[in-house]
Amino acid sequence: MPTLFDPTPALPATEHRTDSSSKPSAAKSTTSTSITSVFEEQYRELRPRAPIPPLDIRFRRFTSLNTTIRLREGRLHVRLSDLLESAPETVHRAIAHILLAKLYKKPISAAHADRYRRHVSSEPVSRQAELVRQTRGRKRLSTSAGRHYDLHEIFDALNTRFFHGLLGRPTLTWSAHHARRMLGHYDAAHNTIVVSQVFDRADTPRCAIEYLLYHEMLHLKHPVRVKAGRRCVHSREFQAEERLFPELDSAMAYLKRL
Repeated sequence: MPTLFDPTPALPATEHRTDSSSKPSAAKSTTSTSITSVFEEQYRELRPRAPIPPLDIRFRRFTSLNTTIRLREGRLHVRLSDLLESAPETVHRAIAHILLAKLYKKPISAAHADRYRRHVSSEPVSRQAELVRQTRGRKRLSTSAGRHYDLHEIFDALNTRFFHGLLGRPTLTWSAHHARRMLGHYDAAHNTIVVSQVFDRADTPRCAIEYLLYHEMLHLKHPVRVKAGRRCVHSREFQAEERLFPELDSAMAYLKRL
């Protein structure tokens, strides 16, 4: 099922997000004739010879900007985050174009892609999305103390070694599962660093966990910035400091073997 929006303002993806952050936080669901007209217009542009299928389009109280579309039994089901309900019609048009283009494997217009990215990366929308994640979302926490490594101990050691002890310690937790796709991440909305349990093993070199945590700590020091309508997650300053990690090559070599 095509989806719209991940933590970074990428174009709509083509699979439904099943994590808790994409589930509606309440039963509110609204729609309007105007958004239906926009989807019909974009459908005609992308598939001029095909009949328009029945459309079921609703705004939902998602905990993020994730939005989905799917074709089931000849009907198009579209679920749009309520954060996008008040967006300009040009943004609705861009969303409709991108989702339909991905669903039917058509080229995506660069103009629509740029319009969408600029909207979701704008400061007001980013601020609102962050607030919604904080108020509607829930963070699944495990514990910082693993069987073999304690994230609190490693964080404090790195903080002293590289940041003069000036970084405030966020919530630190091992992931609930042995994830290999997302090895670690910093969630600014909940001020939490999550590290995959795949590292909590006796044979994991300490430098690998230190590097992973060091990388996420740099996100505390260098928050995401918006430049020319795009979110800059890893700035030049971020990348320069990341290269200062003494055992970077050894850590990266280990990560590539996972």
